[in-house]
Amino acid sequence: MPAKKYHVYLSDEEREYLERFVSTGANKARRITRARILLLADESKGRGKTDREISEALGVCMRTVAKTRERFVEERLGALNEKPRPGKKPKLTGRDEAMLMAIACSDPPEGYGRWTIRLLADKLVELGIVDSISRETVRKILKKRN
Repeated sequence: MPAKKYHVYLSDEEREYLERFVSTGANKARRITRARILLLADESKGRGKTDREISEALGVCMRTVAKTRERFVEERLGALNEKPRPGKKPKLTGRDEAMLMAIACSDPPEGYGRWTIRLLADKLVELGIVDSISRETVRKILKKRN
């Protein structure tokens, strides 16, 4: 196994912060796990564990331990936070969603008793707000906006 490239040395303040962070339990599980990794990896007083030992103790893969070490060296306690994940941009902007809500709250088209998700999706395309949109996307937005 190659030597560790990133070594974790916590200051007394960082160690105290992480111990409080872990003990409160009021944070996301991933963040708490990262904090535990850092506490176990701390080599400042010669008590740092190996990646394998940390991995087995916390039930995470060794790559998670290695990446957490690396992020700590680069970002210090910023390593606890999630990095933004790549993904597709939302189909509708906030303004478009407001328009959808306004349409949904208006009177339905002639011959209909209420707006259906299909009618709403078709209306968004008809008004030129989007080129196309799935009924599922419309449903999720309506559910999110209650």
